[in-house]
Amino acid sequence: MNGAAKGAIVGGVFLAMVGGAGYGVYALVGDGGHDGGNGAADTAVKAEKGSGPVTDKEAAQTAKAFLAAWAAGDAQGAAELTNNVQAAQSAVAGYRATAYVSKAVITPGTQTGTTIPFAVAAEVTYQGATKPLAYESKLTVVRGLTSGKPLVDWQPSVIHPQLQKDEKLRAGAPAAPPVKAVDRNGEELSAEKYPSLRPVLDQLRQTYGGKAGGKPGAELWIEPAAQDAPKRTLLTLVEGEPSTLKTYLDAKVQAAAEKAVAKYPESSVVAVQTGNGHVLAVANNRKDGFNAAMEGRRAPGSTMKVVTAAMLIDRGKAAADKSAECTKEASWGGRTFHNLNNFELPGANFATSFAKSCNTAFIKQIDDVDDDSALAKEAREVFGLGLDNWKTGIRSADGQVPDAKGAEAAAEYIGQGRITMNPLNVASFTATARSGAFHQPLLVPPELDGRPIAQAARQMKPSVQQQLVRMMKLTATSGTAAQAMSSVGGDKGAKTGSAEVDGAGSPDSWFTGYSGDVAAAAMVEAGGHGGDAAGPLVAAVLNAS
Repeated sequence: MNGAAKGAIVGGVFLAMVGGAGYGVYALVGDGGHDGGNGAADTAVKAEKGSGPVTDKEAAQTAKAFLAAWAAGDAQGAAELTNNVQAAQSAVAGYRATAYVSKAVITPGTQTGTTIPFAVAAEVTYQGATKPLAYESKLTVVRGLTSGKPLVDWQPSVIHPQLQKDEKLRAGAPAAPPVKAVDRNGEELSAEKYPSLRPVLDQLRQTYGGKAGGKPGAELWIEPAAQDAPKRTLLTLVEGEPSTLKTYLDAKVQAAAEKAVAKYPESSVVAVQTGNGHVLAVANNRKDGFNAAMEGRRAPGSTMKVVTAAMLIDRGKAAADKSAECTKEASWGGRTFHNLNNFELPGANFATSFAKSCNTAFIKQIDDVDDDSALAKEAREVFGLGLDNWKTGIRSADGQVPDAKGAEAAAEYIGQGRITMNPLNVASFTATARSGAFHQPLLVPPELDGRPIAQAARQMKPSVQQQLVRMMKLTATSGTAAQAMSSVGGDKGAKTGSAEVDGAGSPDSWFTGYSGDVAAAAMVEAGGHGGDAAGPLVAAVLNAS
């Protein structure tokens, strides 16, 4: 070999060093393994104790040594170059032993300060089946807190970018066979076509794959930290025989939901049928991959006024045509509440105050309600919220409306305080308002596993439902939701919301609405006013239904 490429056989591992750049291309082949002290890490420059920020040179030397040790299968040597020896050693050792990586070429990229990106071109081999695996990751070098040495700041994502804390790469025959999820019309729902459905499909496979009659193949997957969390498949080595799993999703509505959330970071949307609770679409656009649409727990802001209004009308404390004083501010329990920009509506009735989202008109009603738990009772008894018994077919979080007193009770009237919701919960209470009866949301038929379905204690009174629908229609045509709902035709209603979150620069944007027999709700974290970000998401989904 010439000076541009020098090679060495180290313990059955070929380490190719491309000269001139300070880095190399590190290749793992054959059965590899550490040879008892002469591994690739031992050929690197030893890190010296220092102080102050890590220099670019120190970062380069440490990265070079770590990647070489990893390529050599020297788990101990690689781990000792990190600031978490135990976790790193387990991950590097598992790369070959449990992820069955039989071959890997690690190619460093251009260093930026103390961060070094790299590309991995690997092969995974399990029981005679081999498939390529390619991905990009990065590492950052920091100063050891006690040793003073430059060390790789250990993160699971160093081994693979999708790995999170306490997760592991595994290959083999998964316990849950694959499933072919189809929509209500029999159209296949794949993660490739509907990316934000991936966590939903993973959970459906985990829950129903073993019950539906399929046969497992061989895969590389991410083993989650939590026992009840689904495995995330990275690579299929041998195709299994999937069973068909019918869902209530609608491919057309799902496609619209996917397209809508793509426009807004950290956004989520859900659509349900009002008469039966069937979930037509669930989509998220989040960096963390969390299914916030169904599992989130955040204050819903003024969308909660749908439930509060129902409670006030139900108890005879308010009516659509009854006066509801909307002043600039109102106080309760030692706290002063304001409207957006301190607006006021002299002479407004309850319907107008609802449509314009007047906080003070709702706060002022609390004095007439002699039951501190009135809102929580209405939420449980009529809207099925706060019972912690929804079984949708996958993991979901029930809406919470805790009993409250004083200023906290007043805050709950307008969707703040300790109330937590997600778009599924909000879409559900909108569906209840539209139909007059609670139907627990369902993603898959309950007959699949005989699971019990939540029931509300009572239906909404017809007079309450009629007034609530009337107020939501007014909101959608001439209130705060009018602009967002302008493209939605037919029989429609809506409610906007924005929720203040401690430490956030902008409030969360919430919006809920219905059109015909479909209700939808959306949330955009730090999205601002309800009609600005979440509103267009709901409108897009309703227009596709």
